[in-house]
Amino acid sequence: MKIPQLPADYLSQLPANRSERLTSLHCFIVAQFPEVKLSFKYKMPTYESGSGWVSIASQKHYVSLYTCERKHIQPYIDAHPGVKCGSGCLNFRDSDTIVLDDLVAVLSSVFEPG
Repeated sequence: MKIPQLPADYLSQLPANRSERLTSLHCFIVAQFPEVKLSFKYKMPTYESGSGWVSIASQKHYVSLYTCERKHIQPYIDAHPGVKCGSGCLNFRDSDTIVLDDLVAVLSSVFEPG
């Protein structure tokens, strides 16, 4: 399976470390859930499958992974209590390690029925 690329014009607007982090998140999401459809909503890469979606974005001080509900991100928060988060998003500061394997539960909650 060929992983769709994030548009170069989107990535080129970001600092190198943010571009790398978003590319890593993008590749991980698509590799774990190849059926997702990539689109751009609110100027963010958005991945949709069924009624579920996640978006990723570079913000002023961090990279974010957005979902629509706290229940989706709670497994990651439980495993990493120091992670910055909002009501339905995880915010990874530049100095934070993103533990991709621990995002599987988050993505599964979003994309899989049930």
